[in-house]
Amino acid sequence: MRILIVEDEPDLRKVLVKRLSAEHYSVDAVDNGADALHYTSMAEYDCILLDIMIPQINGLEVLRRIRADENSMPVLLLTAKDAIEDRVIGLDSGADDYLVKPFAFDELLARIRVLTRRPFGAVSNIFQVDDLRMDCHSRTVMRGDTEIELSSKEFAILEYLIRNKGIVLSREKIEQHVWNYDYEGGSNIIDVYIRYLRKKIDSGHENKLIQTVRGAGYVLRGQS
Repeated sequence: MRILIVEDEPDLRKVLVKRLSAEHYSVDAVDNGADALHYTSMAEYDCILLDIMIPQINGLEVLRRIRADENSMPVLLLTAKDAIEDRVIGLDSGADDYLVKPFAFDELLARIRVLTRRPFGAVSNIFQVDDLRMDCHSRTVMRGDTEIELSSKEFAILEYLIRNKGIVLSREKIEQHVWNYDYEGGSNIIDVYIRYLRKKIDSGHENKLIQTVRGAGYVLRGQS
């Protein structure tokens, strides 16, 4: 899952990047509204953490422009403004949630989990396709009664596939949601990781869940 942090306070921005990266999110970070709009125009994010008081273009105006472009990426406002009217303005401007500084990191993680599952119509952090079960909170994967150990990137790709089960995803779309702007890898990196996942997820099972759609990409699809 890929997150954009828009925060002009350097120490907080660094802490958020470090801790969210440790939670296996792919993270981009900027310190002003102009860069925020540029990043959101170039990539799809699963969640945007947006401070209101930022240079060049304030957070509320960034939010209004994102929504004016019919961009539905979940936005969580992070701000020191805690008055009721400030929360109302933020939510009415198109925010999905509002968190007042200072905040507990565990609460931030919980709110991110809620926002990132909402677009998929999920009501929990557990996703299932046939006998494949994935808990995105505990970061466990089961195929039947067998627990499967995945690397961080393998988990991220499988998470994106299972959240979009039944939908064909291009290699570019998968890469965009799993790696950030700093990534400079090979053109076949997705194919390589899909091979890893197939070996761990589908090997030994008659029902192959990870399927290739020639010329289009990959899809996670069950039989039931």
